[in-house]
Amino acid sequence: MILPELAEKIVKEVQKLIGEDIIVVNTEGYIIASTDFDRVGSFHEGALIALQQKRKMIITHEDQLKLSGVKAGINLPIFFQHDVIGVIGITGEPNKVTPFGEVIRKMTELLISENYYAEQFEWHTRALESFIMDWVQAKEWNYSFLDRAKLLSIDITVKRLVVIIEFIGLNAPLSRDSWTMIFNRFQQNSKEVVTRSGNDRMVLLINCSNQPTRESIERRLQHFFQFLTNKFGIQAIAGVGQATDSQEISDSYRQAERSLNIAKLNTSIIFDEDLTLEMISEEINPKTKADFITRTIGPLLKETELLETIKELFKQNHSLKNTSNTLHIHINTLHYRLKKVEELTQLTPNNIHDLVTLYLGILFLDEQTKIKKYY
Repeated sequence: MILPELAEKIVKEVQKLIGEDIIVVNTEGYIIASTDFDRVGSFHEGALIALQQKRKMIITHEDQLKLSGVKAGINLPIFFQHDVIGVIGITGEPNKVTPFGEVIRKMTELLISENYYAEQFEWHTRALESFIMDWVQAKEWNYSFLDRAKLLSIDITVKRLVVIIEFIGLNAPLSRDSWTMIFNRFQQNSKEVVTRSGNDRMVLLINCSNQPTRESIERRLQHFFQFLTNKFGIQAIAGVGQATDSQEISDSYRQAERSLNIAKLNTSIIFDEDLTLEMISEEINPKTKADFITRTIGPLLKETELLETIKELFKQNHSLKNTSNTLHIHINTLHYRLKKVEELTQLTPNNIHDLVTLYLGILFLDEQTKIKKYY
């Protein structure tokens, strides 16, 4: 059966091709959409005959006197998956509108088919996204959960790792066709699970039963990112969790989220197994980080030259010689700048406690700067 909302869409689309009045009739013979709004809800005997006999029916001016609710024109049964689901009618002189009949019928059936597959895609996508979120949030594995996994053809027995991919700078929602292409590109076999999360994220649950190497996962993601760039002009980043048993998948998801946050700072692919100091940094809330910056390197925030000098010192692993060479300054100038840093911050770069404090201040400042730039 055709719903009234879809019937109205069909009428609008068909009317673009032909300047005659159009009606769509349901399987009970009642008009559910029409270019002539006054006819909506009325019974159409000619359409009911076309439905019952599954054939085209031409309505003549003489038929108007014999059949209830009809006007001269043509009525064509609409087929979907071999069943008649309604009738489309074109009002007008039969000789004039009949040549358009098959074209209009085919267009209508294509619209219905497109709508059906769009609804199926949305249903499956929403169902999969909801299931994955329940899975990675460590919801209970009750009978309902297991039935959903079976319905979605998801193997929840294999070891997996979670990858979260985020699209950068997406200006408009991706179309259904775009998502279909993206899913098909990444999904390699029936044991792979991929879903969207909102419009700018994807969650991948990679099958680890064959023990994929880190290199193979990274290579696969890089190829996928290249595909996104070439096909859609999309840049992306990814956080990769570690392989876990299916019932512990929430751990891998949390690791992937943590890695993704670091990836936002580096615009890259980050594996959780590589994180060290960043693990601690992730647990500190932004307000505490901002306060820490103010208390430590706050006096340097307006001293661009000193700030860049201390950053370069850390980049060069505290080598004064390499730092002065990179900055193209004399070693005495470097000593002068570091002395100035000490005076302003009361932190001595040669003291291990103060050095770590300075390093954390710079780390948090870089995070803050890059996050603002990212958003």
